[in-house]
Amino acid sequence: MTQSLDKGWNKKAPPLQGRGLGWGLSIERLQWLKQRADEMRRNPTEPEKRLWRPISNSQLNGHKFRRQAIVGPFIADFLCSQKALIVEVDGDTHDEAKDRLRDDELAILGFRVVRVSNYDVISNMEGAVHSIGEALRAAPARWNNPHPNPSPEGEGLEEGKAQKLLGISLEGSVG
Repeated sequence: MTQSLDKGWNKKAPPLQGRGLGWGLSIERLQWLKQRADEMRRNPTEPEKRLWRPISNSQLNGHKFRRQAIVGPFIADFLCSQKALIVEVDGDTHDEAKDRLRDDELAILGFRVVRVSNYDVISNMEGAVHSIGEALRAAPARWNNPHPNPSPEGEGLEEGKAQKLLGISLEGSVG
């Protein structure tokens, strides 16, 4: 495979939490998952579209969700990385035994799965969103600062040095 197609992915790279690059999967499998997730994002089910409205843009208690996120060898309907919480919208065709196995594998990776039915999303959106909110409140944060991989202690510029280096002033700025 050429460098331009594999985007520099290293087959031996350790799994990254949240973004799905790595996970011990082959480049081909990761590319297939990405293509499938992209298709699913472009063509969501009606319940997924409806649930996305109240949880997108950090509207649910400030928690950020991603749609059709790759987690291990799976594609999660919705993922809140900071809380390691996956929300699955289940239709009538879901196989409970397979779902249980999938949930167990995701638990091994450190993720909790909350399942809401299509029926609940369509007929009781408020209840579905409330149960997701409760799961978020119960889940511990994976990191306290905005980035999961902050710079090690002692790295980076001291306060004010960046502004001096760039020749800018933040006095009077809003924020």
